Amino acid sequence: MSEAICVLNAGSSSIKFSLFEERNDDLELRLRGQVGAIGSAPRFVAKDADGNTVHERRWGQGESLDHAAALDFLAAFLQQQLHNVELIGVGHRVVHGGMLFADPVRVDAQVLGALESLLSLAPLHQPHNLAPIRRLLQSRPDLPQVACFDTAFHRTNPEVAQMFALPYAMHQQGVRRYGFHGLSYEYVADALARFDEDAARGRTIVLHLGNGCSMCALDGGRSVASTMGFTAVDGLMMGTRTGALDPGVVLYLMTELAMTPAEIERLLYSESGLLGVSGIASDMRTLLASDEPRARLAIDLFLYRVRREIGALVALLGGLDALVFTAGIGENSAEIRARVCRDAGWIGVEMDGAANDAGGPRISRADSRVAAWVVPTNEELMIARQTARLISGDAHPGHRALEQIAEPG
Repeated sequence: MSEAICVLNAGSSSIKFSLFEERNDDLELRLRGQVGAIGSAPRFVAKDADGNTVHERRWGQGESLDHAAALDFLAAFLQQQLHNVELIGVGHRVVHGGMLFADPVRVDAQVLGALESLLSLAPLHQPHNLAPIRRLLQSRPDLPQVACFDTAFHRTNPEVAQMFALPYAMHQQGVRRYGFHGLSYEYVADALARFDEDAARGRTIVLHLGNGCSMCALDGGRSVASTMGFTAVDGLMMGTRTGALDPGVVLYLMTELAMTPAEIERLLYSESGLLGVSGIASDMRTLLASDEPRARLAIDLFLYRVRREIGALVALLGGLDALVFTAGIGENSAEIRARVCRDAGWIGVEMDGAANDAGGPRISRADSRVAAWVVPTNEELMIARQTARLISGDAHPGHRALEQIAEPG
């Protein structure tokens, strides 16, 4: 009987899943899908590794489905699919590990309590991430669950890179730069070695460009800086998020425009970025196809912010060996990659136009002083690998953090 790992990524209106089966000493995708539009017009779809739909269901009017019921439905569906396959664990994407967790951790009641103490650090994500963990602890206490964190990869940042210029006591209390998209960066850092061992050992900037955007400076495959900070709204301009913003603007919105915290939160996270500047869409594909001046302005501002951050990270690294593009825009938009590489010509990036149009993986010329690559990310596979390693006993991180939690005072 083979073994399988299920990966869950729960959001405010959806529960996404991936099922990986262990084959030939590796994990292979078997099924993926989601229960979407929870609370409005729920729909379930599951597809095999080739993208073929294997099951689909819609809930009609009068049929309620909350997150708990959606998880129960998903569990029953997966049970039907697991013929001669043993589900040995569930890996969860959890946005925030705070200062407590620098590695994946197996979840029990004590760990769940520690994770719940971090809700204020990621109020839009953490409660939804933890809901299926809590449900499965109640219904399947025997089933190993592992929390994998978007912040953990950046815990290798030097202390000075994590600091704000606030009173030091606030830094000690957890007001610091955490960085996000860590699961994506960890996967790309591992995968890059298959394409370019020199880049993987050297100084690399990875651009995670999607609806959420950030960049990470890697030195020898370790994160040394990230454009995201205390929250996932910092850094680069994004689909609907502002990116870096003078905090005085927030004070102005409160005192002069009398906006409430909830209104400001909605503005910063949901009404700004590409959508706010263009007034058209948050989707880069829509903006690239548009002739509207504000669509072009939004793209220009997006690229301007990318260029500034690349310059800052190159200075921090003291040079550069490779640029790596990943995530939705980074993997699929040849035009955005071309403009970023053109802007990075000053550091030695010489793009191969034909290779870029073909999607890579290498999109720079062979003699380019700085290489440029397209490396598709796979956060779900990274979660599955972390979960499998922890369950198998090859790694057992997390206990040091828990001992700190348990210490009095």
